Amino acid sequence: MLTLTPAPTPPPEMVSGDTMEGLWLEEGRVSFCTDLPRPVPPAGEALVRVRLAGICGTDLAMTRGYFAYEGIPGHEFVGEVVQAPQDPALVGTRVVGTINAACGSCDTCAGGMPGHCPSRTVLGIQGRPGALARYLCLPAGNLHRVSDSMPDEVAVFCELLAAALQVQQQVTIRPTDRVLVVGAGNLGQLLARTLALTGCDLTVVARHASQRDLLLQAGIATLEPDRVGLCNFDFVLEASGSPSGFELALQAVRPRGTIVLKSTYPEPLSLQTGRIVVDEISIVCSRCGPFVPALRLLQDRVDPTPLIQDRLPLSEGERAFELAGRPGALKVLLAPTA
Repeated sequence: MLTLTPAPTPPPEMVSGDTMEGLWLEEGRVSFCTDLPRPVPPAGEALVRVRLAGICGTDLAMTRGYFAYEGIPGHEFVGEVVQAPQDPALVGTRVVGTINAACGSCDTCAGGMPGHCPSRTVLGIQGRPGALARYLCLPAGNLHRVSDSMPDEVAVFCELLAAALQVQQQVTIRPTDRVLVVGAGNLGQLLARTLALTGCDLTVVARHASQRDLLLQAGIATLEPDRVGLCNFDFVLEASGSPSGFELALQAVRPRGTIVLKSTYPEPLSLQTGRIVVDEISIVCSRCGPFVPALRLLQDRVDPTPLIQDRLPLSEGERAFELAGRPGALKVLLAPTA
């Protein structure tokens, strides 16, 4: 279960008398609302009109009790800045945004880890209304401009692709390495596409035929879960979202190999440490990643659009969550009405 230190102050967004449409998550249920308070950016923050947003595995997990969040969910978005009092040059630009809003003054922030600031708010996850609404607020420093030539349908994948790239910020993947990705959902698909650029010997465990087809079209080898061998892989990246995926990763990694955990499990993980200790297996936990290289890859090297399963208006958000939660589902996008 995720543990975050509660924010010491209320959510940083003040509100005006205006309202907006958006999705509301409460007690595991997502509802479409037309009377949510429209945010007003506090000092240092910008107001962004959401153009397109995605439903993430974390959003789905929160409906199943992964984290006790009540409010507007969502953290994958591309939008247009409509107010930026401290940085007026941003107004009118299309942007994506990193999801952690840190205090900037604690020891953790000073140590270069703002994503782990103990008093941070997290877009659509903790203490900060999210992206599945017409408007959101984020610190201006969290925003990254999107090239005019990049479609919204590509830019909306930036947060997820950045998370995939974080793996290579933490471990070095060489062309000689045997690498297994467990899970072929949206994150697993992007992990595979970024890892393929390293030239490593790459295989992805994909449960569903549609997922395998997408990977094969990208020239990436696949395996069904019951075909994974024992102790063969130098690196195993676990992105299945299920504790059974960790068990498979532990089965597949070689002695002194490395498991990289991208999954966050709603269920408790039963961890048997015997094999981990005896075979000296390293476990690396990996979270959010770098937006600048993600935008660069999206420009001309990684095309995420084959992963788009559905695009729906925000008013059909409840149906969108149901579609996104089906076995084998890929990316479901939502757009506020014009």
